[in-house]
Amino acid sequence: MSNFWKDLKQPFFVLAPMEAVTDVVFRHVVKKAGAPDIWFSEFTNATGWVHAGQKAIGGRLIKTDDEKPIVAQIWGGEPGDMEQLAIHCRELGFHGVDINMGCPAKSAIKSGGAALIRHPELAAASISAAKTAGLPVSVKTRLGYTHVDEWQDWLKHLLQQDIVNLTIHLRTKKEMSKVPAHHELIPQIIALREEIAPQTLLTFNGDIRDRAHGMELIDKYPGINGLMIGRGIFHNPFAFKDGPASSEITPLIELLSYHLDLFDQWQPQLGRPYETLKRFFKIYIRDFDGAKELRDQLIHTANTDEARVAISHLTQ
Repeated sequence: MSNFWKDLKQPFFVLAPMEAVTDVVFRHVVKKAGAPDIWFSEFTNATGWVHAGQKAIGGRLIKTDDEKPIVAQIWGGEPGDMEQLAIHCRELGFHGVDINMGCPAKSAIKSGGAALIRHPELAAASISAAKTAGLPVSVKTRLGYTHVDEWQDWLKHLLQQDIVNLTIHLRTKKEMSKVPAHHELIPQIIALREEIAPQTLLTFNGDIRDRAHGMELIDKYPGINGLMIGRGIFHNPFAFKDGPASSEITPLIELLSYHLDLFDQWQPQLGRPYETLKRFFKIYIRDFDGAKELRDQLIHTANTDEARVAISHLTQ
């Protein structure tokens, strides 16, 4: 088994997997703005794929050869289904498999996601099943389901499963993203890793704004291997670049234009309606006079051509 995690330069930065966000289109937008060190796919449901095939997962596993390394994030509550999807991901050319054990969405916790925090033996069985595909297996989770102090037993259990990387969103399922991430627990989690599984890399997620902020955390908490940026990319699509964020409008508008072009290119394969693109407009249209009005105008467009007309005065 080839394990790319062992060859990563540390500290590494990761774009978080986000449902209906981090598809092949948006990943390439981020790549143009400033690429992370590791790519993750969107969440892909193993049971849905096993029983309904591609129509159940849409374009979630579409990738390109220039996304290296790229990890398929899968979720579910049936180890046999996890094994089958992990094998499929290997055949598609993914470089690793990550199991989502932290998603708090109601649809996910019916059979996986954060529900596995309450079913540790099922979590272990899912990891074991995914390993049979021959790809390095990692896990993304939260501190606990309801209470923060669940983290000790839960993370200890995961570290005992000999995974290559453990990503921890520093909140509980109950907390969602309504409270600040518990960065203060990082030293204790690192100490637990050193005791239980020093070979397992630790990646932290939650309220990490950009690369510069991430480096501040790394300096403050020695022992961090990687950091994952999620919602921060919506505030700054250049989050993975070195140096301060640009306040200029032109780079953002150019990036939006690129996003529109990529959407048109990939839409036939992804099959996603134009409405799904509108959630991204707030990334680019902000912090200048008339931004709110322009966003409202873009929300009422019906296709990419109308969107291009709406922003054309900013590119002249």
